[in-house]
Amino acid sequence: MTDYRPPYTITPEIMKAVAQIAELLGELKSLQITKPNPVLRKQNSIRTIQGSLAIEGNSFTLQQVSTVFDGKRVLGKPKEIQEVKNAIECYSRISQLNPYSLKSLLEAHRVLMRGLVDNPGRLRLGAVGILKGSKVSHIAPKAMRVPALIDQLLGYLKKSNELDLIKSCVFHYEFEFIHPFEDGNGRIGRLWQTLILSRYNPIFEFIPVESQIFENQREYYKALEACDKKGDSTEFIGWMLNVVLKSLREFSSICLPEVGNFESRIEQARKEFGRRSFMRLDYMKIVKTVSAPTASRDLAAAVKKKILVKSGDKRTTKYLFV
Repeated sequence: MTDYRPPYTITPEIMKAVAQIAELLGELKSLQITKPNPVLRKQNSIRTIQGSLAIEGNSFTLQQVSTVFDGKRVLGKPKEIQEVKNAIECYSRISQLNPYSLKSLLEAHRVLMRGLVDNPGRLRLGAVGILKGSKVSHIAPKAMRVPALIDQLLGYLKKSNELDLIKSCVFHYEFEFIHPFEDGNGRIGRLWQTLILSRYNPIFEFIPVESQIFENQREYYKALEACDKKGDSTEFIGWMLNVVLKSLREFSSICLPEVGNFESRIEQARKEFGRRSFMRLDYMKIVKTVSAPTASRDLAAAVKKKILVKSGDKRTTKYLFV
């Protein structure tokens, strides 16, 4: 792998989006929200899979994807059912994939495109172009160049000191430009950006960025095409970061209402404990409607707001009202 940097420019708009994403991630971390509850995780996984496949023309609804997710029979075209099953398996393995490894990239393609193409898990050996209607909108590099181009791109991803948020967008664009596989490039490109983001912050494994891309599909392709014409990925980086930010805001709006009413729960605890110290389990006995993670978020938020002081560590942690 050589030291390689794809062409792009870091604009004020890009840095603003990066700062907003970092701020929102910091807020979620301060409230100890590291992943959603199991029900929301499942819902978001279904949205991720449905969105990414819908971009490629799969007609399955969220309900149909959910049925397959649950291992139940569903009516539909065999090819579309296979696409959903493959995507469910591939996304379930995301924590096992190495974002810098060609071997992992090929394995992900093998799983995602199994039964759908002749040579899943293999780089293309022929020419490929992207049609927009009846016109060719993009002609990918020659097949003989693909191994070297992918090697360069993975090298950039691994060795560059650029922010991971930005590298994830750069990789997404450059991967689509190279188009290293006969088919399935869009699905893999979106999967790999999610993989890169989840290594930057694990919470991204549970955020359906692909769903937001689907909802803004026309703009997605316009941003890709604009970068093709200009010869760099600047516009796509800016567009994609705003999609990530929008997805993160949606996620936080779902997760944070639990915390948003924590004042009434904390006040209830204050009346009960007064100046006596207490532990999380004591808090949960008083505020019986909350889960353990929500109780932890309540107490962390109260400490941050200097309503409580805490002492001890982990299981021995105690709290006292100021």
